[in-house]
Amino acid sequence: MNKHIPKHFVLQLGSLLALYVSITSLIILIFGVVNLRFPDAAAYSYEAENAREAIRACIATLIVFFPTYLVLTRFSNQMRRKETGGAYTPITRWLVYLSLLVAAGTMLVDLVTLIMFFLDGEITRRFLIKVFALLLVVGTAFHYYVLDVRGYFTKRVDQSIYFGLGAFAFTFAMLGYGFSHIETPQEVREMRLDDQQVADLQNMHYRIQEMYRVNEALPQGLEDLYNGIKAPTAPEGRDPYVYEITDDTHYKLCATFAVASEETERSVAVPFGYDSWEHGEGYWCFERVALAEKQI
Repeated sequence: MNKHIPKHFVLQLGSLLALYVSITSLIILIFGVVNLRFPDAAAYSYEAENAREAIRACIATLIVFFPTYLVLTRFSNQMRRKETGGAYTPITRWLVYLSLLVAAGTMLVDLVTLIMFFLDGEITRRFLIKVFALLLVVGTAFHYYVLDVRGYFTKRVDQSIYFGLGAFAFTFAMLGYGFSHIETPQEVREMRLDDQQVADLQNMHYRIQEMYRVNEALPQGLEDLYNGIKAPTAPEGRDPYVYEITDDTHYKLCATFAVASEETERSVAVPFGYDSWEHGEGYWCFERVALAEKQI
């Protein structure tokens, strides 16, 4: 049996690593969904976007690591039943107990963090849901391995399979729920193109202001503004940018946007004041005034 110890150890280690990556991702995904499902008026403005980014990362991680955990656990369990009658080898038993210790410590640290957020003003509903989710996910995994290392599933293989099916169903449900709270890949691409268009228009705006301060006149067109340098162009499939002079000091910069910007996300501070870059969906123009001197 000694020749199989390295194989047992590697499979068990890989299984536990995949498990803890999956658990961490699942908890973060749940927390992100809770933050989006129950928005807090006192939260920072970027919380929603951070939550969506976290959900995307966790979905990608779970799609890879959770099936890996199930496969490695299946191989590990089959090998133990075949070669040791289902019992853990001494080294893998130590490995599982050390992992349980780490899991318990991590859960306690997470609980402390959640309580700190609650004391810092997080709404009670979000706090309670997060605590319940943490205890459910970590507690279930902890309970399973405590039973398993004690040999509980040696003659109860069906119950072990039920644990796996339950974990799969819960994780699959949370993946679906997470998907329902984020944009599709195509929508994310369109939003990034919108961001690029805003950046291009801001660049034009800065150049127009600088040229007006020097010449005390607005440029007649974008070719004058960039003077031999390639001007920014709209992404493929979007309408061209429009620069339109309305009078001696006023002008418009226009573009077509796929989605409306979220409030407070499209504002930029410039040397002569604050200009809003919030926009609606479709064709949208930003009206600007040229200033001969910097204003504070």
